Amino acid sequence: MAKASFFLLSLFIIVAYAIANGSATMEKVGIYELKKGDMSVKFTNWGATIVSVILPDKYGKLGDIALGYDSVKEYMNDTSYIGSIVGRVGNRISGAQFTLNGVHYKLAPNEGNNSLHGGIVGFSDVVWKVNKYKKDGDAPSIEFAYHSYDGEEGFPGALKVTVAYTLKSGNRLSVKMKAKAVNKATPVNLIQHTYWNLGNHNSGDILSEQVQILASHYTPVDSQAIPTGEIVSVKGSPYDFLEPHTVGSRINKLLTTGYNINYVIDGIPGKLKKTAVVKDYKSGRVMELFTNQPGVQFYSAKFLKDVKGKGGYVYQPFGALCLETQAFPDSVHQPNFPSTIVYPGKDYKHVMVFKFSISS
Repeated sequence: MAKASFFLLSLFIIVAYAIANGSATMEKVGIYELKKGDMSVKFTNWGATIVSVILPDKYGKLGDIALGYDSVKEYMNDTSYIGSIVGRVGNRISGAQFTLNGVHYKLAPNEGNNSLHGGIVGFSDVVWKVNKYKKDGDAPSIEFAYHSYDGEEGFPGALKVTVAYTLKSGNRLSVKMKAKAVNKATPVNLIQHTYWNLGNHNSGDILSEQVQILASHYTPVDSQAIPTGEIVSVKGSPYDFLEPHTVGSRINKLLTTGYNINYVIDGIPGKLKKTAVVKDYKSGRVMELFTNQPGVQFYSAKFLKDVKGKGGYVYQPFGALCLETQAFPDSVHQPNFPSTIVYPGKDYKHVMVFKFSISS
């Protein structure tokens, strides 16, 4: 079931609930820009979404390396989570249900029998409050906030969430996602879901882009993309990106529809560490990704099809790649995976840093 199927009905229910509980706000939906040097990034508070990332290539020509749309209305109709923050629990929860502290919770299934990226109306489909906004200066930044009510999409407890985007020296984009459980324990896995194409958003497929993922293991999945619970070495498999490979070099060896798998990141859990490097030789652009999360979902965008994006350009399969740092999918059912449960008094913090540069 597509996430947009019950969008209007679900949105009406959410607004009605918020009004009844005195928490509704008339927050304006708009576009916001941060600029530092020759880098500029645009956002919308619909889904706390990255709209564009503009950087020079090796010839000094500016280009937009993030897929997206020309208008906020198009983001409201998006079904691919392009650029948005997804949650309360990003990725999949099998059976759209789980048990926590002896209580069974039923979620809103929106991918077959499973819950994907927070349900029918997840955090990508709500209006976030703009808490802070500093357009330029030494560290231009914007902070979005959202208050998720108890029972939203079936999840227990109220949750206060903030996402702060900051431009820093050296063409770095920092993303800090925080969540505070107000009154009940709840699973949390916030994901930043930008689709990247370092050649420019309208430059075709990313099969020739070179990727390195600093992860020695991955979590294999079943036919519904639900982890089996195993943690398997990448050695000898097409999932091995410990040494750089182009996306397309071994993609035909996969039995699935391209890359769409969670990697177990090497390094100390909870510490900021280099996770992935992407290079586009035609443009010369390089993107390095750092995170404090245990996993990263590498998705080669097989399911992008006939999506009309910026400037009328139509995005097609393999038109971008996603590197979604995260907790492991379906962790609520896998006791050997790191826990995603956040308790009142112990906050959730997810950090990402994107560092952009030029290589000859």
